Amino acid sequence: MTSLSLDRNTLDMRRGACPALSAPMMTGDGLLARVALTEAITPAQLAELCRLARRHGNGILDISARGNLQVRGLSEASAPILDADVRALNLPLRDGLAVETPPLAGIDETEIADPNPIAEAIRQGAREIAGLAPKMSVVVDGGGQLRLSDLLADIRLVAVSTGQGTGWVLLLGGTETTGRIFNVLRETDAIAATLELLHKLSAMGTTARGRDLATGLPKNGAARPAASPFGNFHVSENLFAAGVGPAFGQASAEDRIALCDEAERLGIRSLKPAFDHSLLFFATQTACEALIAFAGNNGFVTSPSDPRSAIAACPGSPACNSAAIATHDLAAKAAEDCGDLLDGSFRLHVTGCPKGCAHPEPSALALCGTNDGLSLVTQGKASAEPFASVAFADTNNSLRRLADLVRNERQAGENSAACLARLGPRRLAAAVMSGRP
Repeated sequence: MTSLSLDRNTLDMRRGACPALSAPMMTGDGLLARVALTEAITPAQLAELCRLARRHGNGILDISARGNLQVRGLSEASAPILDADVRALNLPLRDGLAVETPPLAGIDETEIADPNPIAEAIRQGAREIAGLAPKMSVVVDGGGQLRLSDLLADIRLVAVSTGQGTGWVLLLGGTETTGRIFNVLRETDAIAATLELLHKLSAMGTTARGRDLATGLPKNGAARPAASPFGNFHVSENLFAAGVGPAFGQASAEDRIALCDEAERLGIRSLKPAFDHSLLFFATQTACEALIAFAGNNGFVTSPSDPRSAIAACPGSPACNSAAIATHDLAAKAAEDCGDLLDGSFRLHVTGCPKGCAHPEPSALALCGTNDGLSLVTQGKASAEPFASVAFADTNNSLRRLADLVRNERQAGENSAACLARLGPRRLAAAVMSGRP
C-alpha cells in the first residue's frame, strides 16, 4: 500500500494547492483526492470509482472544470486505502506534470493536427524537471470541435495551418484569448521550446507560473470560442460522442452508477471525463442519442442550452464546512428563474466562500457566501470588492432583479456579459438594493 503523509499541520487548504491521488488535499468536507486520467476508460470502471467514492469518502465523485475526477470526504484513514484500491483498477492515471489535450484528440476528423504525440513527448521530457508550481499545466490543442480555449494554462500550444504546413502557436499564461504569444514553431521546435520554458520556471521556484515569462509579449486576442461539450458530436465515420454531465459538476454515486449501467446496456464501451464538468461517451449515433435521452430524464445536463451549464458552483453547504451557503440550491433556483440571463456568454459563479474554488477566473457576476449574507461581485473574482451585499433571505429576489435589469437594458445584439459590463457596479447595485432598474 502506498504510504501517504497526512499530517494535519501540513495538509494544504490554499486555493493554489493541488490534490492528487497520493497527495490528497484538506477541504471543508474532509480530504479530496484527484483521479486524473490520460486515456478513455470503460463505464464499468467509472462505476467502480463511484463505488470506491461511496466506500471511502462521502459518496460524491466530482468532475472538475478541467475534466478530472475528484473523490470528496475522505479521512486520514480512508485516503490511503482509496489510493491502493484505485491503483488496483489499472486505470490510465496521469503521473507528473499536467499536459492536457482536448477530449476528442486524435480521433476528431476536424482537427488541424493530432496533439497527442507532442503532449506525450512533453510529458516524458518533463519527468526530470523538479520544483514546478503544483498547478502548473500545459495544454496542447489540435484545433478540433472541442477545444480547450477557455482553460487556463501556463504554456499552451495551438495548432494552426500555415503555408508550410502545420505550425504550433506557443502561448504563455491565461486562456487562449488572454495568453501571450511567444512564437509559432514546428512540432519538434515546439516540444523543445516548451521543455526549455519549463526548466526556466523550475529555476524560478515553485511559485513561478507561465505568466511570469510573458512580460512584454503581445496578447493573442484572437481565438475561436470554445464549444460546449454537451450534446451529440460526430467524431469520425461511424463514431459519435454523447456529452452529458451532472448539474454543477456533482452527482451522487448512485446516479452516476445508473448512468454507467445504462451506457453498458446500450453497448457503449468507452468514455472520458472532459472539461466543463462533462463526460463524453463514445459509440454509434443511435446509442449516443439513447444515452442522452436517459441522462436528461435523470437530471443530467445534456445540452448547451441548459442554463445549468452556464453556472460554476462549488459543493457548498452542507457538503463543505467552509461554505456559508447552500450553493447548489441557489444555483438551481438561478437556473430555474433566470434562464434568459444565463445565455452562455459568461459563467455565473456561485461560491460558498471567497476562495472561489469552482471558478478561479473573474466572472461577469459572482455570488459569494459570507457569515453575514451574500456578496455580489461583477467583473472580478469571488474575493473581490462586492458591488452589493444582501441577506440570505433576499438572495433569490436580488438575482431576479439583476435578471430583469439586464433583460430591460440589453441592446440589440448585446449578450448578458456585455450588458453587465456596460451597466457597471453602480447600476447593478441600484437594482439589487432598490428593486428598480
